[in-house]
Amino acid sequence: MERTFIAIKPDGVQRGLAGEIIRRFETKGFTLVGLKFMKVSKELAEQHYDVHKERPFFASLVEFITSGPVVAMVWQGEGVVASARKIIGATNPLTSEPGTIRGDFGINIGRNLIHGSDAIETAQREISLWFKEEELVNWTPHLAPWLAE
Repeated sequence: MERTFIAIKPDGVQRGLAGEIIRRFETKGFTLVGLKFMKVSKELAEQHYDVHKERPFFASLVEFITSGPVVAMVWQGEGVVASARKIIGATNPLTSEPGTIRGDFGINIGRNLIHGSDAIETAQREISLWFKEEELVNWTPHLAPWLAE
């Protein structure tokens, strides 16, 4: 089953949006298999944003993600990576569609509430950075048969 990594960033936590964000993924029918409320170390932040290390905004990304607690999660389900990106919305909240998390709650591109893996390979990398295998729970919700063909 496909998995993705989702993180509610410090602005989402500080604004009290964690429950609403989690509810949207649950309502969609995805299964939560990992969750941590944590302060991100500088080392983890640098590893996570490694693809941007040569970009001028790299330092500010690291500074922001380490500025307060985050909610790190792993969600599982059919097509979860692509579907999560639609639920999250465009990177810039000002151009994100209403009904998406960023469209409904985002302020600006620097405070866009949430991170979601952009591809299956990225999800696998990010999950292994943020979670140990034994921290993930394999389980089947009772409603699973109602969501499948």
